[in-house]
Amino acid sequence: MTVTATTARQWVYTFAEGDPTRRDLLGGKGAGLADMAQAGLPVPPGFTITTEACTEYGKQGHVVPDEVWQQALAALGAVEQARGRRFGDPARPLLLSVRSGAKFSMPGMMDTILDLGLTDVSVRGLAATGGERFAYDSYRRLIQMYGKVVLGVDASRFEHALEAAKARRGVHLDVELDADALRELTAEFKAIVREVTGSDFPQDPIGQLHGAIGAVFASWNTERANNYRRENHISNDLGTAVNVQAMVYGNMGEDCATGVAFTRDPATGEKRLMGEYLANAQGEDVVAGVRTPLPIEEMADDPLLAATYEEFQRIADQLERHYTDAQDLEFTVEHGKLYMLQTRTAKRTGAAAVRMAVEMANEGLIDRATAVRRVEPAQLDQLLHPTIDPAAKPTVLTTGLPASPGAASGQVVFDADEAVTRHDQGQDVLLVREETSPEDFHGMVAARGFVTARGGITSHAAVVARGMGKACVASAAGLVVDYDAQCFTVGDTVVRRDDWITIDGATGRVMLGKVPMTKPGLGGELDELLDWADAIRVLGVRANADTPHDATAAREFGAQGIGLCRTEHMFFEGDRIDAMRAMILADTLAERTAALDRILPLQRDDFAGIFRAMAGLPVTIRTLDPPLHEFLPATTEEEAALAQTLGIDPAVVAAKVEQLREANPMLGFRGCRLGISYPEITAMQARAIFEAACLVTREGLVVVPEIMIPLVSTLTELHLQREIVDRVASEVFAAAGVTVPYLVGTMIELPRAALIADEIATEAEFFSFGTNDLTQTTFGMSRDDAGRFLPNYVARGILPHDPFQTLDVAGVGKLVALGTDLGRRTRPDLHVGICGEHGGDPASIAFCARTGLDYVSASPYRVPIARLAAAHAQLDALDRAAGQGQHERDR
Repeated sequence: MTVTATTARQWVYTFAEGDPTRRDLLGGKGAGLADMAQAGLPVPPGFTITTEACTEYGKQGHVVPDEVWQQALAALGAVEQARGRRFGDPARPLLLSVRSGAKFSMPGMMDTILDLGLTDVSVRGLAATGGERFAYDSYRRLIQMYGKVVLGVDASRFEHALEAAKARRGVHLDVELDADALRELTAEFKAIVREVTGSDFPQDPIGQLHGAIGAVFASWNTERANNYRRENHISNDLGTAVNVQAMVYGNMGEDCATGVAFTRDPATGEKRLMGEYLANAQGEDVVAGVRTPLPIEEMADDPLLAATYEEFQRIADQLERHYTDAQDLEFTVEHGKLYMLQTRTAKRTGAAAVRMAVEMANEGLIDRATAVRRVEPAQLDQLLHPTIDPAAKPTVLTTGLPASPGAASGQVVFDADEAVTRHDQGQDVLLVREETSPEDFHGMVAARGFVTARGGITSHAAVVARGMGKACVASAAGLVVDYDAQCFTVGDTVVRRDDWITIDGATGRVMLGKVPMTKPGLGGELDELLDWADAIRVLGVRANADTPHDATAAREFGAQGIGLCRTEHMFFEGDRIDAMRAMILADTLAERTAALDRILPLQRDDFAGIFRAMAGLPVTIRTLDPPLHEFLPATTEEEAALAQTLGIDPAVVAAKVEQLREANPMLGFRGCRLGISYPEITAMQARAIFEAACLVTREGLVVVPEIMIPLVSTLTELHLQREIVDRVASEVFAAAGVTVPYLVGTMIELPRAALIADEIATEAEFFSFGTNDLTQTTFGMSRDDAGRFLPNYVARGILPHDPFQTLDVAGVGKLVALGTDLGRRTRPDLHVGICGEHGGDPASIAFCARTGLDYVSASPYRVPIARLAAAHAQLDALDRAAGQGQHERDR
């Protein structure tokens, strides 16, 4: 359309004039339709109402602005002209589809209305040109969708009426209902609308269009859409576009069809056209799972559809090459003619994302940097999830379609709300449904995985599962769900609510009970992709590891050292806890020293094993950090058992437990405060570290120890602890005749330490920000107790996210940046990293890269995620630099 001089803004674009690069304005679907139409592909004519109009709709009290409406009517005229039909014409009616389309794909989360424009009069005109069965099938679909989406009728009312109609006719599928049955069903649907709303189904096509546009805009703010955006970190401010398009019909006969396809397998990444279709159906039938569709390759065997399939293959290949990425395609075939209804970047599992990115780079379709960008760091978490142990011999109950890979065990639930409740109670659940719908999304987030009795690999459950990286088995053979009895059956086997099952989304198996699983490792395309990421990133990646086993795993995952070795974890193994308890209960220095002498060789062996695993790489070892009460018994019975083991009076143990009790242990007698009060503890640990270092050095390996003093808040604390470390190092090196270079630094986990970091850096040779405790002490909230209110804070927007999962840049981040800057002013070569849980969070890693930290440290299984996130951060930095350079040139 052409905007007149009096029009302030263009709100509506026909597919012929929309800019395909403006996904922010046209939404992903609208941009794709414009791109295909302008490339000459067979796209039914239509127009897009912009995302800006959605925002304006909200500002004007959820009313479609008159200027938007007038532009939409003008664009409708162009569609009528292109199709040679008129909207609302009683003899040759033009029907419309009205579909949402946000900038970022949100499959199934917003509303769609098909067959718009049918009335009691125009349905007869449609029947005259397309047949009665087709016309009334289309009319009942309109009433069903419009009634639910626009008029607010409970969808189950229509579904029950449809099931009853099939039962009366003795058929199983809606395609088996004849014209008379569909005419009767249409009348029933209209009666339901009248009963619920008090009014007849709208008979004004223009009024239907106005209501549909408003409803699609409104669906941007439904609970399920909000939940999806929150889960996928999509801004609530973007809004959705509305795509209004001439209907084409896949439900006019056996030479008609509708389907969804992907240019590469979204579950595995394999380079092959895969998807599903239904003959004599409309598009919603495929994704809603109401009928189990056929594999798309079977179109080639259908003499009525074979030629269309060949054309579709050519277009699919053309679109993938055009977008240089795997595409998610929707199509309809009307009497043998192919129409393209959608192309968008395909959702995919983590495994598929890696394989696609690497293979496309090796094919020359994209470069390596683009391949690295294509895989979101969080997607790698899916590749590191458990898989079924190959040695297991499970009881396979049934097999369905492998809709989303990964394995999961959980207790069966049948309701989305219950899944959320049980998840919040810390339980693992698997959601079992006949088929899922967008209203189930919150329960799907909470569940470990999903099983459906119906639907294919492009159904709602499958698409959502792949997007979230959760296991899914769809269309499980013979599985019958009984919601009233809260059970499902397969043959003679009954599985009830709360029973345990295991699913394998890679093979489609549903198994009884908990099945043993194994942790996967790296290999193949993932290794290749991470090598490319390592060549790009600047930020180092270390691991948090406390044992030789963890250190070995960390190195296998590509860690460049250990950023945090928590020595207290070593005290809990075997009978060494007894020696630790004896040290705590000692009344004299001699008794404490004797107990520590028992611990020293054990710690020395642990450190030696870690040094061997990390030969040539730095190992940061934190001296004892937690409060002493954590090592003591928690019950009277355990106190008595310890007293017997140590041969002392139980009253002595009880008195010491009471003496060490603290109102707020995280802010109490712990960290360097222990080492200052009991310097022999620090001395023992330093001796174990340096003796292990000398031992491994003699073996011909390079050892790089870094000793980190925790919970420092004053320079004097660090000075006193460093004196002990340096003295012990001199003694050990002299006795061994070996000298090992080492560093002494501190963990910055208190705001005061960050504020006086310039002073602390006179003694510290490195900083490691302990962002777990720094977040606690900055917010003044306990990580253990904040779960009572943090979810509510995030849901209400008081906080943008849980600050214990993603670093609070505005507050805690300022302390990290300030501490880093102050420290380097004193010591320019100061090495700085973080070692809290944020070290494995992609958003937090991006902040660390921007702030100029040297490394992050994450748990071993998150090291690959951190490596990829660090590469993304560097690519973003290069983009910013290039943009700044262009800005300077433009000036």
